[in-house]
Amino acid sequence: MLHKMAIAIRDLFFPHYCLGCAADFINAKEVICPRCKISLPETHFINSSHNTIEKIFWGRIPIEQATALYYFNKHGLVQQLLISLKYKANIYSGIFLGHALGKSLAASSRFNDIDAIVPLPLHPKKEYKRGYNQAMIIAQGIQEKWAKPILEKSVIRLVDSKTQTHENRISRWENMRNIFYISDPESLQNKHILLIDDVITTGATLEACGEAILSVPGTKLSIAAVAYTL
Repeated sequence: MLHKMAIAIRDLFFPHYCLGCAADFINAKEVICPRCKISLPETHFINSSHNTIEKIFWGRIPIEQATALYYFNKHGLVQQLLISLKYKANIYSGIFLGHALGKSLAASSRFNDIDAIVPLPLHPKKEYKRGYNQAMIIAQGIQEKWAKPILEKSVIRLVDSKTQTHENRISRWENMRNIFYISDPESLQNKHILLIDDVITTGATLEACGEAILSVPGTKLSIAAVAYTL
């Protein structure tokens, strides 16, 4: 009873708002309200072979499956959630997105034989500055809904590359060459790895990391992201 009163008092003086519509009736661990959850723009790629994400990597690296859960629209709610995670230290946004992606993966037979998850690595300097790797936070959310081991230290990023936002596909690919290193090949050997990222645009960074993973004998590669930029 006292606990409920304390929560009520906290919510009265420090209300917690939905990132989408600013409704104040959600609890402290939620980031958006049920109505906004329903409005998120799902791609429905999860159960479709030869989907748009898989086609991005055709002729570039051999992948088994690939998917992205939502469309990323400029100024849309998915963008708000990812900005909240990456630049405003809102870990709950990443966990929420990871939960949603994890439920989707767990419900899809196409990803049944995944052995382990690898979150796309950040360079140590960038991770230290931010305080966390956003792909790792998403992976943790996935794991809570889909019990797969996370191999956080098996691949490391050697180069703190510049932002890729305004680069074309060829420039992105050139910037990404040889920046990933397999630090623990035995953990990857003979496993089907699911590489996780927040947003897929050209796929150049995922391609470079995927190439490093596939250099380990016996590995297979699939890719999943929270969002895909149209």
